[in-house]
Amino acid sequence: MKHILVIHGPNLNLLGRREIDIYGKVTLAEINEAVKLKAKELDCQVKIKQSNSEGEIVSFIGETKDWADALIINPAAYTHTSVAIRDAILAVGIPAVEVHLSNIHQREGFRRKSLVAGVCRGQIAGFGLHSYILALEAVANSEW
Repeated sequence: MKHILVIHGPNLNLLGRREIDIYGKVTLAEINEAVKLKAKELDCQVKIKQSNSEGEIVSFIGETKDWADALIINPAAYTHTSVAIRDAILAVGIPAVEVHLSNIHQREGFRRKSLVAGVCRGQIAGFGLHSYILALEAVANSEW
């Protein structure tokens, strides 16, 4: 059984109420429920965390080093700015998949650059809630 840490970054706790034209009406609770159901189907155990704090996200990554087989992370706005999150992923050596609800490559220029992608096995963006499900399937079916 694979153990997978799922981390949601800043402002994702506001999903369903913020920028619905970009992120849709799905709430974070609905995403978490879908992830838990899919994890059960794939015989995986998940821990799900959300934080608006960069330091707390770095701590989540570091604290799970001995538990998690993989990391699924939506760094949200920290995607484009956080060397600390990038370094934490690199430091723990856990295979990671970066996810985004929206297609960051269709958005403002500054959102098209991910500091995190270079230390991840892959990036899935633009499929809303399904970005998480696709990442979970990829991790569960990998040989990592």
